[in-house]
Amino acid sequence: MKPSEILVKPILTEKANAQQEKLRKYAFKVSRKANKLEIKKAVEEFYGVNVVDVNTVVVPGKNKTRYTKAGFIQGMKSAYKKALVTVAEGETIDLYANI
Repeated sequence: MKPSEILVKPILTEKANAQQEKLRKYAFKVSRKANKLEIKKAVEEFYGVNVVDVNTVVVPGKNKTRYTKAGFIQGMKSAYKKALVTVAEGETIDLYANI
């Protein structure tokens, strides 16, 4: 798999930003088929940093319901895999450079 297929997008939330500043951990939404070694290699190639540790979690899907003029619409948000990548001390990833 190519690095662009493994890394879907970075997760930019308040919690993720706090972890970036304090713990040097960056959160990414990744392919469900990717393993930790592939994720590590993709982040090192894509961003040019040394990766110390990779933690992964599969976030389960959730049922969603909303009320509209047509009535209730029920659906489901899909599950995805999240990777928390810890980079080496003194290194950072600029996630906002490509926006």
